[in-house]
Amino acid sequence: MATPTDSTRQGGSRRARRALLAAAATALYCWAAAAAVAGPHSTRLAYAPGEIVPIPAAIPHEEGDMVDRRIVPNLRWIARRFPIYVTDGYSGKLPDGEHVGCRGCHVRRSDHYNGLAVDIVPLRWSGKCDRHWRGITRLARWAERRQNRPLPPFRWVGYNGDSGHGCGHHLHLSWEHAPARKFQLAEWVEVFPVRRQSVAPHPRPGRNGSGDKAPRRPRGGVSQTQTGGVSPRGD
Repeated sequence: MATPTDSTRQGGSRRARRALLAAAATALYCWAAAAAVAGPHSTRLAYAPGEIVPIPAAIPHEEGDMVDRRIVPNLRWIARRFPIYVTDGYSGKLPDGEHVGCRGCHVRRSDHYNGLAVDIVPLRWSGKCDRHWRGITRLARWAERRQNRPLPPFRWVGYNGDSGHGCGHHLHLSWEHAPARKFQLAEWVEVFPVRRQSVAPHPRPGRNGSGDKAPRRPRGGVSQTQTGGVSPRGD
């Protein structure tokens, strides 16, 4: 039989554990809230040699899409936290002469021509601004809290308020980089550091995670007709 002293100690221990759990939960909530409204806490310049590579299967994307390999870790991080589907990355010729990406979809000085931009829609795209776009809207706000004030490492964020972009259309993300000619690799790219981590596998063609038929998605990028508003530097 427990003595009063033992009961007092056990009660104190339980209260201490509850207090620690509450503190941990509060810290986690604060971290999640901060992450939801702010971009990366730090960035760095990646001077590693660039290369146009296929987007990994772990990042949901249109078949054949490619990007500069230096932004792949950032895309993995984003895909793990937001319900994205990449519709276009690099747009241009490969060394063997093959053309990848959407032809005629991007403006003259688009970052797509350097492999440092992606067009994004929800995993469950419907062609209209509905609940499936909530995650994409959160991502856009995470990357740019104020219109035309993208947070590092992003060079330009195209979404609501930008011509040819927005909820129901698509989100554009460009990474900051050294000046580079069309179809040339930049000397450096600004990225946010991430740890190596696993992500959800790419849905099998024609199916989603629940076994239902996959929703329709725009194929081969999204046309960027500029009809007004702020002219993007990279779409």
